[in-house]
Amino acid sequence: MALPITAAGFSWTHTDRDRPAVGPFDLQITAGEKVLLLGASGAGKSTFLHAVAGVLPEESGEATGELLVGGERPDPRRGNTGLVLQDPDSQVIFSRIGDDVAFGMENLGLPSETIKAQVPRSLRAMGLDLPPEHPSAALSGGQKQRLALAGIHAMAPEVIVLDEPTANIDPASAAEVRDAVLTVQAETQATMLVVEHRVELWIDHADRVIVLGRDGIVAQGPPSQIFSDPDLTETLIDCGIWMPRRSPTPRRGGIDRIGGTSCRLGEVLLRTHRLSVARPRMAAPTAAGLELSLRAGQALGIVGANGAGKSTTALTLAGLLPEFSGQVSAEAALREGAKRARPFAWPSKQLAARIGMVFQEPAHQFLTSSVATELELGPRLAGWSAAESQARVDELLEGLGLTGLTQAHPQSLSGGEKRRLSVAAMLAPRPRVLIVDEPTFGQDALTWAGLVEMFLDVLEHGSAVVAVSHDQAFLEAIGADLLELGDRSSAEQAGANGSDSHVRAGDSGE
Repeated sequence: MALPITAAGFSWTHTDRDRPAVGPFDLQITAGEKVLLLGASGAGKSTFLHAVAGVLPEESGEATGELLVGGERPDPRRGNTGLVLQDPDSQVIFSRIGDDVAFGMENLGLPSETIKAQVPRSLRAMGLDLPPEHPSAALSGGQKQRLALAGIHAMAPEVIVLDEPTANIDPASAAEVRDAVLTVQAETQATMLVVEHRVELWIDHADRVIVLGRDGIVAQGPPSQIFSDPDLTETLIDCGIWMPRRSPTPRRGGIDRIGGTSCRLGEVLLRTHRLSVARPRMAAPTAAGLELSLRAGQALGIVGANGAGKSTTALTLAGLLPEFSGQVSAEAALREGAKRARPFAWPSKQLAARIGMVFQEPAHQFLTSSVATELELGPRLAGWSAAESQARVDELLEGLGLTGLTQAHPQSLSGGEKRRLSVAAMLAPRPRVLIVDEPTFGQDALTWAGLVEMFLDVLEHGSAVVAVSHDQAFLEAIGADLLELGDRSSAEQAGANGSDSHVRAGDSGE
């Protein structure tokens, strides 16, 4: 049985902020309605979803007004709301995937026979054709997102709340996952509230679009009305909404991205030889046969289906995981002062000064208590003067739309703001190699464009960028060559301007 959602003057404010993270606003969502919630990064979309699910921690903020689900205050103990979070790692509980899927059903008190039969069905429905005893730690970020969706599928809740459910899922599979979610909704007639920047993926399946702004609801109505109203178009663009069939910025690739022949690719910085990669304690490689020469000023996109080894490859190139076999070697231009060629053998201080890594889960890498000090840290450790550091921090704050958050705690930011901060903190000291995992996750169209400009600046200054990304538009905008994992036949040249830089990709048969 579906439940209605009602908000009356509802808002929620972090303890360290003067402005509400979301609201205040009034809202009525009818039982069984499918709502697509849109808005700028930082407008409070995730905060509202957490409030509906009853998981906003009381000690970290204050609510005003009233929010009711089915006529009662949200309470996760009732088990009537299924929530899929923005961060895949934050929702994995157990060491085996079957236990994770079973968890919600166990809380509902379902019979063990029912649970045992439902777990493999829900795993298959979400495209996880793996045994229930498969280790959760061996999943990629996208697979963890599928695992969370499988848990929702198994529970069949009365309210389904989804925060960027396909953001870490490869584009070819995103529609399949969406359709599986819609199947669950159709079977249960649950109320569904979904936040998603991939507007085109959901607009034909939503009953209503609600657009949140910094001060409440900007617009709401049927998708056809919202996106066909010429009076709303500029407002939506100003809110950073990804308009259907509209690219946010001109795409720039190849040499045009940096203008003329003055910025040809430079010397080789990082090279691999017969590289195979795997997570710790894995008996076989996730990806194998990788031959790569990465040059100064080059952008390389690592693409492929979930589970193909993209994040594992990135971590290995960054010197944070040992090679399964083969070797990653820093060439002289990158090594400079380090005795060993292999980045994994470098002390952390040497590694951090040469290779910056932005993890898929941004909250895992914050080290300080404010946005400003987080951005200052890298340049300070790199020996920059106070004036140089401050100028760089100001530049990044302005370019990424974080100027009003200098004293905010990084963990209190929205998902999109955390992502921008994690990228900016690594960009700040201008490392020679920058490796990023899903850098545009959770961004609206405007903040996406700001990130593109920042990466183009990095490339213009002669650094190399390696980006794991499902965002093809981003990879095209920064002129990235592609390394496709999971397909032996997909080997292709990856050098610009006739360089000898190349990649070859194969898989391990897994």
